[in-house]
Amino acid sequence: MTKLPVAVQVYSVRDVAEKNLADTLKKIKEMGYDGVEFAGLYGYSPEYIKGLLDGIGLVPVSAHIPLVEMLEDPDKTFAAYQTIGCKFAAVPFVTPERRPGGDKFYETLDDIARLGAIAKKYGITLLYHNHDFEFTKIDGKYGLDVLYDTVSPEYLQTELDTCWVNIGGEIPAQYIAKYTGRAPVVHLKDFNLTGKLPAHLYALIGIDEGEVKEDEPSSFEFRPVGHGMQDMPSILEASVAAGAQWVVVEQDEPSMGLTRMESIKTSREYLKSLGW
Repeated sequence: MTKLPVAVQVYSVRDVAEKNLADTLKKIKEMGYDGVEFAGLYGYSPEYIKGLLDGIGLVPVSAHIPLVEMLEDPDKTFAAYQTIGCKFAAVPFVTPERRPGGDKFYETLDDIARLGAIAKKYGITLLYHNHDFEFTKIDGKYGLDVLYDTVSPEYLQTELDTCWVNIGGEIPAQYIAKYTGRAPVVHLKDFNLTGKLPAHLYALIGIDEGEVKEDEPSSFEFRPVGHGMQDMPSILEASVAAGAQWVVVEQDEPSMGLTRMESIKTSREYLKSLGW
């Protein structure tokens, strides 16, 4: 099987990245990662980030950029990431009113289509990074599928997050296959779940939506790739078959007694054990 280059979402190690981004990126390279995906630039200029990555030898694959930031000044936003060298930019998350069934869902589809057209002018392909709420159905069809059916592939490609696809009720490898030819970047995310999903699910990814916290320990936790419930070999095989260009490791919160850095190192070691 053809092997794809492996990147890591820097959000996974945000605690150390905030303290020393240069050192963190060097260690990421030493772990064997080929590239990175950003979620914020930690106060540094695009020019500095580009120089840093060039010196270390990491590819700036993509960036998660809040939708409101993109809408506020699309040209300034995409020009900055063009300077860094990112080929992809992802809508990382949307607020409740913009989700399937929300008052602004269809407005959001229009916004994304418009942003995708602007991004293209800067040589950047817009992606959408899903969670589980996009698997709410509208007239019998998942909101996520409505999004991709509505916005042209010319302006929007997928960044399927395999953890959230699974939580949403679908088999990740099969869903990746469904978007063959439209799945350039795939998020490798593993998890463990015993019993029902916790009520404060989004609090686990650092987002406060006023969810009620439960007193009992969570039955859900993110895991390093290869150390949870996901069938990673099938996900990797499906990614290659679908024409993916990159796979990106992401772990929102550490587990198993590991630090954030130890978690992404464990993920990379697992992938190396498969020959990746």
